[in-house]
Amino acid sequence: MVFVETFEDFEKAAERVYLNAPMKTRCVMKYDHSNSSLQVKVTDNTVCIQFKTDSQQELKKLEKLIGNLMKHMASGER
Repeated sequence: MVFVETFEDFEKAAERVYLNAPMKTRCVMKYDHSNSSLQVKVTDNTVCIQFKTDSQQELKKLEKLIGNLMKHMASGER
């Protein structure tokens, strides 16, 4: 497992993981109420990347990224 430091690096890595194995990729989100932070993990069982944030601005970016990934996953596009 690798924690990615910046959102931009996480976004690129998440898209790369999905494009390399679209049928195996999954995304998991976990909210930590005590720290008010969100942790996101994208994995294909070979590569696992994680990102953790408590920034409202990064949460909005994550929402958009996850929405785009889910749209691709639901439509079957590569």
